[in-house]
Amino acid sequence: MNLTELKSFLDEKVIEYNQPKFVESDPIQIPHKFNRKEDIEIAAFLTATIAWGNRKMINNNAKKMMELLGNSPYDFVLNHSEENLESLENFVHRTFNGTDFVFFIKALQNIYNHHGGLEVVFANTEEERMQNVISTFKETFFSIPHPERTRKHVSDPKKGSAAKRINMFLRWMVRNDQTGVDFGIWKTLSPSQLSCPLDVHSGNVARKLGLLKRKQNDAKALRELDTRLRKLDSNDPVKYDFALFGLGVFEKF
Repeated sequence: MNLTELKSFLDEKVIEYNQPKFVESDPIQIPHKFNRKEDIEIAAFLTATIAWGNRKMINNNAKKMMELLGNSPYDFVLNHSEENLESLENFVHRTFNGTDFVFFIKALQNIYNHHGGLEVVFANTEEERMQNVISTFKETFFSIPHPERTRKHVSDPKKGSAAKRINMFLRWMVRNDQTGVDFGIWKTLSPSQLSCPLDVHSGNVARKLGLLKRKQNDAKALRELDTRLRKLDSNDPVKYDFALFGLGVFEKF
């Protein structure tokens, strides 16, 4: 396929998969249970944090997270007691455990109390792309005393990570797709700044379509994919995540 044919093919796949039915099986269903902006973004951030492995397990464990937060994540983050935090200590999702969960709540409280909230921390930028911002966010997130083990649960593009889960979280918050999938509740960032959540599925499909040559799914691969997707749509390149993911997961492309 030439570039025009590839764009037409992928645009059709975006329309096919960027639909409300996508929410039913995707982790984005968890923040969709909330209406308040802060509840949505905290639920989305925590869900994205554990979004690796089996999707059914991700969804089930993200629901458990919300239940442990009294299904009111923003109120819990701001007003929790030490006794409340003890109830989180038995949570486990793969290598993310109760120790990590407790610190995430403390770090989020610090961000809302002292840094203006999640959107402000990410949006304080004029960067063309968000990868340096993600690294800065990690520094802010771990600016209070923390378990060293927990640092691995927030990716750092400056250390070579494609930061798949945070890029997915940013897609959820920034894109307004008019179909009821992505939220578009963050107005201070533009979809043009976003990057595709690069994982094994989107990476494999991108390589088969000639959008990506690098074999590792790392920061260099993401920049290569970014450049190609921006040629297809410079205003909303990350919409092609729906096409690449759908082709890989649902069509076994």
